[in-house]
Amino acid sequence: MNRRAFVSGLAVAALAGVAPLPAAADGKRVALVIGNGAYRSVPALTNPPTDAGDIAAALKRLGFAVTLIRNGSFDDMRRSLIAFGREAAGADMATVYFAGHGMEINGDNWLIPVDAELKRDTDAANEAISLQSVMLQVSSTGSLGLVILDACRNNPFATKMSRSIATRAAATSGLGRIEPVGNVLVAYAARDGTTALDGDGRNSPFAAALLRNIEAPGVEVTFMFRNVRDDVMEATRNEQQPFVYGSLSRKAIYLAAPPAETASAKQANNAPAAAAPALSAPPATPVGAIDPALVGTWEIMVASGRGQSRWIWQIMADGTYKFHAEPFRSAQAHEGTVTFANGRWTLHALKGMRHYSDAGSYEVHDATAVITGKLGTGYWKRSVE
Repeated sequence: MNRRAFVSGLAVAALAGVAPLPAAADGKRVALVIGNGAYRSVPALTNPPTDAGDIAAALKRLGFAVTLIRNGSFDDMRRSLIAFGREAAGADMATVYFAGHGMEINGDNWLIPVDAELKRDTDAANEAISLQSVMLQVSSTGSLGLVILDACRNNPFATKMSRSIATRAAATSGLGRIEPVGNVLVAYAARDGTTALDGDGRNSPFAAALLRNIEAPGVEVTFMFRNVRDDVMEATRNEQQPFVYGSLSRKAIYLAAPPAETASAKQANNAPAAAAPALSAPPATPVGAIDPALVGTWEIMVASGRGQSRWIWQIMADGTYKFHAEPFRSAQAHEGTVTFANGRWTLHALKGMRHYSDAGSYEVHDATAVITGKLGTGYWKRSVE
């Protein structure tokens, strides 16, 4: 295991309970956040208004000027979208988050206001908001237009709707596949043609995962959504798979603070590079150079092409560490010396892998730790072992 592989363990896992580092917005950032739960013609949804409020707060901390709408009617959504589009034109980033009911009819995707009745499939154009129109409002940004939809729930409108031409206008489960153009990404809580869970906690599974990851500094936006995907699949036992549509350029885009070395940083999720030649071992770490809060066993769940693996570090009070992964073949076991003191850390691998050294800063938050190294920031969780 080499430098890039080691740091991937730091950078890819965002865990609950960590206070994210503040992010400085580069350029104008605007967001429209809508959470519809109090539907008048079908049973209410519990979580969307709460999800929207929590996401709005997170976006504000990331430097977005946020418009928040709870239980929006057709007119509320239409007017706010028009005003948002004017603000989004020429902005560096523009984001729309919608939680509530959404559906596909005849190949078009619609976001459903709380006052919609949708007695017929042809009513959608007059009672719902087209996803295509939402995508257009974020398409003229300088860096990123982002649409996030927790709107794939099992939809009661579809079952009671009269269809003008059954074979052509049948409403399908969830939202339909789309192909955004330009610098637009669209994130579904569940991939096209499938449904998402509303959840029985404060937030839906998708919103909860998004809140755990969206403020993680040093994680590029597309990799952030990969972390969200893995969190949701783990929480729903693979019943719900989020999906992101769209294709961006090679330019790295960060919602939160970028890595310390953006000029040379590559995403920690990349495949490990070839190991460097072995060098002489550095001096042993002095005894006592370990913050007591870091002593113990820490873990991170790491996603790869072969699925998830569990990476475990044991930090000893004598300034040594041991690393292993489960499954065993997912990463090479190794050990060496480490220091954690006064918010700074260093690491030198001595046994089990080619020579590697790194250093950075750290913060401890109860059972989690924010670790910043040469290639970014990651999150450790104290193991129950």
